[in-house]
Order: sequence, then C-alpha cells, then structure tokens
Amino acid sequence: MSALPLVIDTDTGSDDAVALLLAAASGMGDIRAVTTVAGNVPVETGTRNALISLQTAGRSDIPVYAGCQRPMTRALSSAQHVHGQDGMGDIGLPDPLGAPQGVHAVEVLLSLPRRHPGELTLVTLAPLTNIAAALLRDPLLLSRFRHVYCMAGAADLAGNVSPTAEFNVWADPEAARVVTQAATPDKVTWIGWDVSRRDAVMTPADQRRLEQIGTPMATFAHHINRTVADWARDVTGLAGYDLPDPVAMAVALMPELVIEEEQAYVDIATDGLTRGQMVIDRRVTAPPPNLTLVRRVDEAGFKELLFDTVAAPAR
Repeated sequence: MSALPLVIDTDTGSDDAVALLLAAASGMGDIRAVTTVAGNVPVETGTRNALISLQTAGRSDIPVYAGCQRPMTRALSSAQHVHGQDGMGDIGLPDPLGAPQGVHAVEVLLSLPRRHPGELTLVTLAPLTNIAAALLRDPLLLSRFRHVYCMAGAADLAGNVSPTAEFNVWADPEAARVVTQAATPDKVTWIGWDVSRRDAVMTPADQRRLEQIGTPMATFAHHINRTVADWARDVTGLAGYDLPDPVAMAVALMPELVIEEEQAYVDIATDGLTRGQMVIDRRVTAPPPNLTLVRRVDEAGFKELLFDTVAAPAR
C-alpha cells in the first residue's frame, strides 16, 4: 500500500508530537508539509516542537511552515498548564537542527491542494485558525482535499477545557464555526475528545510498555507526556493520560480502525459558558449533515500502531 499524502496542521504540544511520529515514522504517511498555529503553545514554540518531533522521527527533510499567531477574534489562551511551558513536558529538549520555511502556513494550505487536487489528506491537530483563514480566501478549500480529518470537539458534550468543550474548538470557536459551515460529511471527519477519552488512554501498563521499548522515539513519546499525565490525574480523572491527536492521526492513516461513526449537522457555540461546545442537531427536521463524527475506534489496533511505530529505529 502506498503512503498517504498528508498535510498536517498542528499546535505542537506533546500529543501532537506523538501524532507526528505516527505520520512520519509508521511508513503509512507521506507528509508533504506541516503547518503550525497558536494553540497549545504560542506558534513559535509549536513550530520549534514540530521541527524537534520530525527530527526525532528521522524526517528533518519535511518542510514546516509557521501560521497564525492568535485566534481569529480573541487573545490566545494556551494549554501550557497541561503540556508544560515548552509544550513538551518541560524536559529541556535541545533546539532542533532545522528551521521553518519562510512562507506563511495559510499560503501553503491554499496552494498545495490547488497544485494536487483530490490527492492530499489534511489532518488538523489544533485550533482551526489556519484552516478558517484559508477558507475565507477560498471557500472551496475543503473540497480540494481528498479528505479532511480534524481532532476537534466532544460529540458527547463532556469537555476537557470546560464542562462541555474540547480545547481545539474552545480555543478558536469562530474558526471552528467557519469550518463547520463549509464542511460536508463526505469530505470532513471529526475525531473528538470523547473518542480519545474512551479509546486512547495510556494506562500505567501502557506507559510502562512505552518506557520499556527504549528506542529514541519511544523514550521521547514517554517523557514529553509527563505533565499531561499529572493533569489527566488531577483534572479529567482518567486512568492515565489520553492521546487525542495520535488517535485522530491513526484514523486518517487507518480508517478501518473506526468501529462507530455518525453523520450529523453540527454548529459551534461561541459565547459564555458554552463557548466551544458542539451543537449537534439529530432531529428528523435537522439541516443536512455537515460532518462525519467518529464515535469509537479499535483501541487495541490504535495502540498496536503506536507501539509498533515507536519501536522502530528512526531513519
């Protein structure tokens, strides 16, 4: 099977970094570009982390492009209290050898699918600011990709940053709303925090296995998630830390991992206590669906992909 041509948009914190390892080192992804955006950390920090992650995977050749520095209409609210000030567990990672390209991420998101119509799969692991900015210039953008997979939302309305919202959508709900209004379910799939919370939790046993693998990628993946593990214990109450971005990437690479999904009409709340909440209309009288929502994945299959990928020596 040939590798899947990918464009990845990321606010690279610790779980994004693991997702980049899956795409870059599993042999299943052919990454044409990585674009970065403010979210988990400021965009400069996320760009640094993307370069470090690709270098760890032995893929410093993949170009990285920095994008939007703040949400569309709001000040940046980062998740550094979750991922560490550097977004990677504050373990003192050295600077990457490479540097980002000199082109803005939004320009790349506009130009690449025009040059390769219907060929590229877009995977977003971040607030949707870059994507919305590109959509405002090209309303047909999403249709130019083969498919678009977004780690976004919480379809069961159980949030991680608020009672009902997932961080990527909460961080820039206006951008998420632009995307939902342009989306169609045949082109756009969201994999939410509800999936991660159910099917992508790294239990203590999983964490020990990751640590014992001992390769550079496995050690990297284990160490950078140490502050997330503390936050998961103290805030979300999970039996370990979860990996929302890696499970979204796994769905893009292996759609057969999906064991439950639905199509629905989704809008996004932008104000007050419900900021970032998915408003899902499942009534018979609802507007036509605009998103495919993944609800469950094969946990064992996802973890097998993760462990097999990080066990390999980096190229």
